[in-house]
Amino acid sequence: MNLETILSICLGIGLASASGFRVFLPVFALSLASYFNVIPLNESWAWIGGLPALISFGVAMVFEIFGYYIPFIDNLLDTIATPLAAISGFVVMASTMVDISPTMTTILSIIAGSGSATAFQGLTTTTRLASSVKTAGLGNPVVSTAETGTAITLSSLAIFLPIVAVILVVIIFGVIYWIFKKLKK
Repeated sequence: MNLETILSICLGIGLASASGFRVFLPVFALSLASYFNVIPLNESWAWIGGLPALISFGVAMVFEIFGYYIPFIDNLLDTIATPLAAISGFVVMASTMVDISPTMTTILSIIAGSGSATAFQGLTTTTRLASSVKTAGLGNPVVSTAETGTAITLSSLAIFLPIVAVILVVIIFGVIYWIFKKLKK
């Protein structure tokens, strides 16, 4: 396995994990990076780097981010974001797998892409639910800001420093798991 393959896998995992925090932000970041030729995409997924996709993902991202600041809408978004995060994780992982067989691309996209996105989405949904219960929803804007900030940070690192992004994914998972256990008590 060469360095380019390892970097594309790390890029995909970083973006897929960011999809667990915000569904459309990592896809928009990927689309933007591809549009400006910062990163190559798998031939089958090259459409993500086109202008129509860039605009569509940008609009969806803005609505998603602001939607999380509206009481009760944030919890509704979490409900629909869970399956969307799995799809988004698959898409960003599959689209970044350059020079990898279609079979291996699909397997990695299902396991690492959809799996990491779903894991983080599940943890963030649980965190928001705990925040809603413990603060009557008053703490949810803080949670939303932290989630958006994490998605921006992870997406940026995944694009420019993919190995660092994967290390951060492991650290974030550990911190969220620790917070979840604390809130559960």
